[in-house]
Amino acid sequence: MKTWLDAWPVYRQLTGSDPLGRGKAARSEATESVVSRTATADRVVQSVCPYCAVGCGQKVFVKDEKVVQIEGDPDSPISRGRLCPKGSASKQLVTSPTRETKVRYRRPYGTEWEDLDLDTAMQMIADRVLDARRKGWQDEDGGRRVRRTMGIASLGGATLDNEENYLMKKLYSAMGAIQIENQARI
Repeated sequence: MKTWLDAWPVYRQLTGSDPLGRGKAARSEATESVVSRTATADRVVQSVCPYCAVGCGQKVFVKDEKVVQIEGDPDSPISRGRLCPKGSASKQLVTSPTRETKVRYRRPYGTEWEDLDLDTAMQMIADRVLDARRKGWQDEDGGRRVRRTMGIASLGGATLDNEENYLMKKLYSAMGAIQIENQARI
């Protein structure tokens, strides 16, 4: 029969087979009932940490279509399963209750923020890109045909991979922009 002493870790350590208190003596009934979030996940998605140019591999554990845990990917040749403090906390990017999930917009000379639906915000961005392209368009420069816009530029981040940078270059070139740079090359 268990007594109150059996629930006390020091007693189990001194009287049991775990004198250093690193095994069974240190485990309570509550500890025994705990199941890790990674063990109960429906699936694991491989990803890359979004914070810096290193590109550490991450394993994103998903349960019921919600992120439950993010850990370093031991198969990543870059980080070998390790993450810095920011990478370790990246789960908060998608699960934090303080995360903004609406498009917030403050009109020019406005003093208050307003919520916009995503379709409206995307249409506003497209309109502004096309307007900047049109206002900065040059057909000729000193008699030479150039067909370009000086109203749009792009600076890609270092966390973008070659494929993403290729697509950005194609997009901005198709719009007539010539000021296209990538932070990974700087």
